Amino acid sequence: MIQSDVDLQPFNTMTIAARAKYFCAATSHDEMREALAFARKQQLPILPLGGGSNIVLTGDFPGLALHIGLLGHEFEPLDDGVRLRASAGENWHQLVMHSVALGYGGLENLALIPGNIGAAPIQNIGAYGVELKDTFEQLTAMEIATGNLVTFTAEACQFGYRDSLFKGDAKDRFLICEVVLKLPARWQPQVSYPALQQYFAEHQQGEQDLTPEQVAGAVIAIRNSKLPNPVEIPNAGSFFKNPVVGASQYAELKQKHPDLVAFAAGNDWKLAAGWLIDQAGWRGFARDGVGVHDRQALVLVNPGHRCGSQVVDLAQDIARDIQQKFGVVLEPEPRFYP
Repeated sequence: MIQSDVDLQPFNTMTIAARAKYFCAATSHDEMREALAFARKQQLPILPLGGGSNIVLTGDFPGLALHIGLLGHEFEPLDDGVRLRASAGENWHQLVMHSVALGYGGLENLALIPGNIGAAPIQNIGAYGVELKDTFEQLTAMEIATGNLVTFTAEACQFGYRDSLFKGDAKDRFLICEVVLKLPARWQPQVSYPALQQYFAEHQQGEQDLTPEQVAGAVIAIRNSKLPNPVEIPNAGSFFKNPVVGASQYAELKQKHPDLVAFAAGNDWKLAAGWLIDQAGWRGFARDGVGVHDRQALVLVNPGHRCGSQVVDLAQDIARDIQQKFGVVLEPEPRFYP
């Protein structure tokens, strides 16, 4: 079950060549526990792997790479909606499309987000005005130190913008095994996001007539028009979070840059990181096999299959430039290993 010296290039969407000292593909809780026991005995760090779309391997991993392949999902009808239980290894987009095909709304704005459902709560995935936390009920995770299963409610997960307990106090302590979502009986389309408004205006579709499947179709069309398919151009999706600034800093930036793209976030403002990077002249930039996508400046690409350090160097150069030009700090969205 435990393999040695395994190439991790097939397990990350940036196609970065790196090797793991040990590797295990687990398809059950018992296999996960056995792998964790091996790692504890050898005092090895753990690299959790799913779809591999939110990691950047900066070098060989000196521990155990554990691919979590738990599969299975079910829809449970309720009086006020439907409960969706899904194992961590289920593909997120396929789950969304299965849901909308059955007529269940709530996940359609999150269509075509790469990766598996096990990673979705870690960064509270979101797109087009909707976040995972909007339908989240609870999850079950395995404690790495003991192999015990622990249940976390939505409140316990401490969801924030692209953030959760599992990026903070619980970081590297748990492996998510199952996620439970609750989809509403009385669905209302969430299409206030400008790109969706524009799409439905162009297609002459009224909000009152939309189905979840139609909203998912719009999201897919918009994403395909500007985001590269990782299968065709290696990438890890959106590489930077949209930075959040206070009202005074936003006003100052807006005065200097009238075309600034931003969205209200309570008393603060969420800036479009892609706009900042584009305005700074990075869109389409290429350097020795890595670069910035020519249609979406928020996406770093690795067509040359270069090492992770080159990707990180480019990301740091971009972040440094944005801070100098706009006074705004960009934070990477994917996690760097080791």
